[in-house]
Amino acid sequence: MVKKTVAVKKGAGMDPITLAVLNKRFDGVTTKMANTLLRTGRSGVLNLARDFSTSVVTRDCRLLTGAESLPIHCLVGADLMSRAMMDLHPELKRGDAFLHNSPYHGCSHPADHTILVPVIDDEGVHQFTVWVKAHQADAGNRVPTTYVGDAVDVYNEGALIFPAVRIQENYRDVADIVRMCRMRIRVPDQWYGDYLAMIGAARIGEQEILAMAREFGWETLHAFSREWFDYSEKLMVEAIQRMPTGEVKATSTHDPVPGTPPEGIKITVGVKIDPRAATIDIDLTDNPETMPCGLNLSESCARTAAMIGLFNSLEDPVPTNAGSFRRIKIHIRPGSIAGGGRHPTSMSVATTNLADRVSNSVQRAFSLIKDGLGLAECGPILPASVGVISGRDGRWGNEPFVNQIFLMFTGGAATATTDSWVTIAHVGNAGMCFIDSVELDELHFPILVRGRRLMPDTEGAGRTTGAPSGYCEFGPLGGQPLDVGWVADGAINVAKGTQGGLAGAPIQNYRRRVDGELEVLPPCAMITLKPGETVVSYSAGGAGYGPPRQRPVAKVVEDVAEGMVSASRAREVYGVVVDGRGALDRAATEELRRVKAV
Repeated sequence: MVKKTVAVKKGAGMDPITLAVLNKRFDGVTTKMANTLLRTGRSGVLNLARDFSTSVVTRDCRLLTGAESLPIHCLVGADLMSRAMMDLHPELKRGDAFLHNSPYHGCSHPADHTILVPVIDDEGVHQFTVWVKAHQADAGNRVPTTYVGDAVDVYNEGALIFPAVRIQENYRDVADIVRMCRMRIRVPDQWYGDYLAMIGAARIGEQEILAMAREFGWETLHAFSREWFDYSEKLMVEAIQRMPTGEVKATSTHDPVPGTPPEGIKITVGVKIDPRAATIDIDLTDNPETMPCGLNLSESCARTAAMIGLFNSLEDPVPTNAGSFRRIKIHIRPGSIAGGGRHPTSMSVATTNLADRVSNSVQRAFSLIKDGLGLAECGPILPASVGVISGRDGRWGNEPFVNQIFLMFTGGAATATTDSWVTIAHVGNAGMCFIDSVELDELHFPILVRGRRLMPDTEGAGRTTGAPSGYCEFGPLGGQPLDVGWVADGAINVAKGTQGGLAGAPIQNYRRRVDGELEVLPPCAMITLKPGETVVSYSAGGAGYGPPRQRPVAKVVEDVAEGMVSASRAREVYGVVVDGRGALDRAATEELRRVKAV
């Protein structure tokens, strides 16, 4: 093969065609890694819900691309984990692979096992790093759940912590580390199957980049990285310069859980837009100290959550990489619950609950600077329908099982111009996870799903609307009990609307007893369902943007026709009169909206 080395003179810049081609080639690397993991992962978390991410990092530890990734996994963290790998292992060799899940060394939280593979050239020089992050149904916690909301510290949490530990050398497993995981994790074969899928995905990424280097040359690939970062920064500068000058604070409060104050956890963010300097500052320093619970944010999750709210609020598409990040300044305070925690602080739930409160506050802050910017709040996360189930499966020799299910979530927030992405799951997920197939979950686990649907009259009303609540009911199948664990937010503090938009629906979780009676369940729980009992779970809805009576009449009529908004709610909330046949009463609507406007 003839090497297609592209000469780039200093200061001249790479030609746009080569820049575009190499951008797609690197995106293709992450996509191939993601497809490998989706097709070969053993747990439902991976092969059904797709709770994983892949990315490429430069040799100087800057995020290059994560095209098929969950934002909360990698905007910040890919760089920190790669740096930890290099600091802890100064001599990297081809064939190395490292297992990393330490939130104290750049990972998001302990349940996100990450495989890092340094891409080493034929001369033994480290050129790039590829990594694969996969959420684990069980990480060795003291209880069989991904999320330990009431963990007072990491010891009480119980997860195995791997700070960039070498798990392969010369392409062969370090058996001692694998044995440790198999002994501690409750479903060792499932974990090992997922581990092999992650290793396979990372090795495909390694081979793809080695092939690109043979085709283009290493210097061309590094020249591309520099040019792509500069181009991305240019797009970010232009996007910020089109925004208004503004500075505002916004708050969002997480419901109380064990180890937190009875009023919950109030998160405060400051957002400052400076179009002249083309910078955006996000201040997370005005937040409480770390708490004896599992909700504390790791540094990577805090910084990433702030970025998610920012990128959600940009009117222009801007690549998410180290180049565009140059224009973002995020301030965190050591010792803070919002990203300043140190060992042995527990960060078991760092990717979701409080991280979402940060993202939601940031995107809502933009909307407070100007109607037309930002978003309302997305719905809080982790209803029981996204809980971790465990037990023994009588259909298969009483084998143990542990898995996080993704049976129902909604949560999308309204933007200034569009209705919500209904099944976004949560703001940090950005819709990248899939909702489970009922049939496949029932095939894989001894459960029966009694029902799943969207709930009418629960949307976050507004000029544009937030997602409705989603109902799901499930319970054990056969004679064995079923354990279900979750850490829910949003039963008390629902998603906030903005610019006159209304709030989203709350999370609600119940146990339906054998006699049909409903028992309200706590937000942070691990319960055992007896045969005949079920969990009844309602996901949180997203909030609305703008006054509901400014919603286009035709959209309200369509909502009524689809059964998502009742005629009475259309009249009372939106000022739209629809008769019993679903037809618009135009005169009555005009009069009602005129009177209310006055």
